[in-house]
Amino acid sequence: MRQLIAGNWKMNGLTAQATAIAGPLRAATGDPKGGDPEGLSCDLLVCPPFTQITAVAHMLAGSPVAVGGQDCHIAAQGAHTGDISAPMLRDAGATWVILGHSERRQNHGETDELVREKVLAAAQAGLTPIVCVGETADQRQSGQETEVVGWQLAGSLPKPFAGVVAYEPIWAIGTGKTATREDVAIMHAFIREELLRQFGEAGRALRILYGGSVNPANAATLLAVPEVGGALVGGASLKPDDFLAIARAARTA
Repeated sequence: MRQLIAGNWKMNGLTAQATAIAGPLRAATGDPKGGDPEGLSCDLLVCPPFTQITAVAHMLAGSPVAVGGQDCHIAAQGAHTGDISAPMLRDAGATWVILGHSERRQNHGETDELVREKVLAAAQAGLTPIVCVGETADQRQSGQETEVVGWQLAGSLPKPFAGVVAYEPIWAIGTGKTATREDVAIMHAFIREELLRQFGEAGRALRILYGGSVNPANAATLLAVPEVGGALVGGASLKPDDFLAIARAARTA
């Protein structure tokens, strides 16, 4: 299965910066009609802020790089000031959406149940969801990491589920700290077991991304870990050269 390298731009990207990122990605990946982009053997996705989705989608149209949103509301429309719906994302040019990111769970009080409803709304609109799970430093230090992630998976993923799971240890997001190869291997193996338990053989085909200070220096090591189906990249996705270097480290399994 091809690995997925997804870039989460978070709350970054005015028009000039979005153009400066998307342009080199378009130039590097070229036209997909001739097969895989030169030097790449993975699927590529960028998730800009809502205000830049249409412009970025337009720039990347016809290229192998997909575009996604960073969140959506559970309702398709209505009196929800400041929110954006899954159909709106789709209309703007997105085909993917990140849901349940730890920054949403922590900063906006999102629960597993709410994330689950958002996954259903995304699927209804034709978006592929990337559902994030992960533990805090305190939870890992107290030996609760698998329990926490297990409950998040059980509460956040509806049946059936046709998306992607992203494991992002909260203590490694934007800190420069990266989980060790062993940490990643243990957690991704656990997540695979949970997906098989919840979804049977269908759980074997679900990609599990690793996220948490992924950069060109550590990408090859992390992407080579068994059950790692790609990476959810934060800060490095804002630098086209770094993002493409991570993509070139991807493997096919």
